[in-house]
Amino acid sequence: MRGRNCYPLIFYLLFAAYARAEPACVDPALLAHSTVSITRYFADTERTAQAGLIGIQGTGWFQSPTTIVTVEHVAAAMGLSAQSPKLLVIEHGADTHSIAVRIEHLAGGGSEKLAVLELQTAIPAARGVTTRTSPLTPEDRLVTLAYPQQYQRFVSGRFVRYVTEGTLAGSALLEMYDGNNRLAIDHGASGAPVFDCEGRLAAVISTVITQIFQTPFGEKRISTAWGTPNVVSVPINALAEFPVTR
Repeated sequence: MRGRNCYPLIFYLLFAAYARAEPACVDPALLAHSTVSITRYFADTERTAQAGLIGIQGTGWFQSPTTIVTVEHVAAAMGLSAQSPKLLVIEHGADTHSIAVRIEHLAGGGSEKLAVLELQTAIPAARGVTTRTSPLTPEDRLVTLAYPQQYQRFVSGRFVRYVTEGTLAGSALLEMYDGNNRLAIDHGASGAPVFDCEGRLAAVISTVITQIFQTPFGEKRISTAWGTPNVVSVPINALAEFPVTR
């Protein structure tokens, strides 16, 4: 067995020995227009430089009709910058938009920052979210709306604790699952908003915590044990110092 690791942008499925099904504490319909799939498709020259990589997909959420927030490593993988706008495909529900974006600013002082992306064209149907101003407390129920593999998925879980030291200092650790699936969130969920039961934005998903085992059939990545955190997130107070752009 190898050590425990955090994997940005990479999420795998695991079926546990038993199910933990519980009703979501927020109506998904109330959050549907707040969250989007964001994809950047690379030009031919970039594909050659990156060994045939076609593009990068992640999740983001509307801060306003002209700003979307995701995590920094998604913006970095897409090659976004503050100077040169690049075209993103933004999808939510049946709506698809191709809009040039740039990084407006990065926020936060932890190991992972939040990236606020400025859209050159506003999306009128965008629905902003209310942010939570008070800290989460252990066992607070949470939900996230994400776009793993470009499909919208609603996943429940709970807050475990804040990290105050080490490589993950400044992060919020969560345990997220869908029934008996502890890795219900797959590729593309980085940047997904995490809401409390009042529908207030409390954190943003960054990475997943997994363990790697060697098997006769190769490496197998599995989740952490039940009752322990399996997702690392960025607390939403990282944005507190910046006003909303209209």
